[in-house]
Amino acid sequence: MPWPRNSLIQGIALLASFAASAAFAAPDAPALYREHCAACHGADRFGESGPALLPENLGRLKPEAAAKVIADGRPASQMQGFADRLSGDEITALAKWIYTPIPIPEWGERQIAASRVVHAKPAELPAKPVHKADPLNLFTVVEIGDHHVTVLDGDRFEPLWRFASRIALHGGAKYSPDGRFVYLGSRDGWVGKYDLYGLKPVLEARVAVNTRNIAVSSDGRWVAAGNGLPPTLAILDADDFSVREVIAVKDDGGTTSRVSAVYDAEPRKSFILALRDIPEIWEVSYRDKSRSDSFPVRRIRLEESIDDFFFDQAYRHLIGASRDGARGQVVDLDAGRKIADVALPGMPHLGSGITFEHEGRQVLATPHIREGAVSIVDMKDWRTIKRIATAGPGFFMRSHENTPYAWTDSFLSPAKKDTLQVIDKRTLEIVRTLTPAPGKTAAHVEFTRDGRYALVSVWEDDGALVVYDAATFAEVKRLAMRKPSGKYNVHNKITRSAGTSH
Repeated sequence: MPWPRNSLIQGIALLASFAASAAFAAPDAPALYREHCAACHGADRFGESGPALLPENLGRLKPEAAAKVIADGRPASQMQGFADRLSGDEITALAKWIYTPIPIPEWGERQIAASRVVHAKPAELPAKPVHKADPLNLFTVVEIGDHHVTVLDGDRFEPLWRFASRIALHGGAKYSPDGRFVYLGSRDGWVGKYDLYGLKPVLEARVAVNTRNIAVSSDGRWVAAGNGLPPTLAILDADDFSVREVIAVKDDGGTTSRVSAVYDAEPRKSFILALRDIPEIWEVSYRDKSRSDSFPVRRIRLEESIDDFFFDQAYRHLIGASRDGARGQVVDLDAGRKIADVALPGMPHLGSGITFEHEGRQVLATPHIREGAVSIVDMKDWRTIKRIATAGPGFFMRSHENTPYAWTDSFLSPAKKDTLQVIDKRTLEIVRTLTPAPGKTAAHVEFTRDGRYALVSVWEDDGALVVYDAATFAEVKRLAMRKPSGKYNVHNKITRSAGTSH
């Protein structure tokens, strides 16, 4: 028997009401993204301080794994967990939404060339410094709190120049071989050249939509940018930022990969790349390179990909680790193959490793991201000779040839993020614990040219740069800064000090 007309109308209305309620209750993924994610990953999902969130970047990360990252955060990054703020349904909706395709802008030689900005021509640059500071004892300090850079006199600890930078600047400054120019790269692909004699910007160009980091060749002729979107290595002429070559990063089968790191290997006259998505290391030579030659790529195939790496001082051996790995692998760059594994549980941060001599042998020291420990590794047989328990998981470790001490932080420790510990390189024991600002993150120690002073970041928006006497550990000076991140001394970088990253 047919339903009464009124009952049918009421039923349809009720179903419509249920549907509307369900739609209303469903998580609004774009709104959630704007509120919680856009500040780091960009309003367009192309990436800023965090990586791009696009199917092209996430293809090798399954949605359920992405949901776990959203909920719990990710080690070795600033990605915090959101399980305490978002429901399971909201996290699932976000994880699904970031796999939604969106149009990706083409970014190749033409786009890079069109983006080039000339701030100062060579004739407009001074022949000698306009300041009285030691040009080789300057520091470039990246303040990510308000997107500025401070150039600091490393003798008087006074700012010489503070300028606005591109947003989401990578903390690792790179210098020309003579120390005159500093090069900076941002996560959204901008590369800038700045004159430390004249204290003025020189050039800028956007090399990609999303960039990992940059390197400058030891002859000062080339700037290389390792990119995630598109997955390329872009090489610029350092003199004028004209595009020299854009190399697509992919394996022999056509599988593309984001570049997880690119560094200059001065003794080898080459750039070394770690690839995040395929198990290869690339060596791109610039030895005796004319302005018209292409850059040959030498592929070193591995059993698994690596995320960051470290060189020995001779640049023959590369020690790498994957983001999710519990060990390191040693690659002989001359032989072009892996020669050893290194037992490094706790996820080493090899990009922050240092070397020094201990009892007549060269050792590598590295902090760990998932464990409160520093590992000391014999670089002859690759044995771990000691694990030093620390206050918490750390990110940065630094030293200098003129000090018997190595400093490490507890950057990733919820309870001890304000703690620095000093290790005696002779005894491999912790001899001092420092707290620059109780309750605030202490990170990234760097030394002056002579090793007499150690500069520490209070890594907060209302932060500071704290200067310590490296022998007595007494505080010498404190400068207010906006979340000071990376800071690098010109001399220590261009001479490849064993106590800092290269």
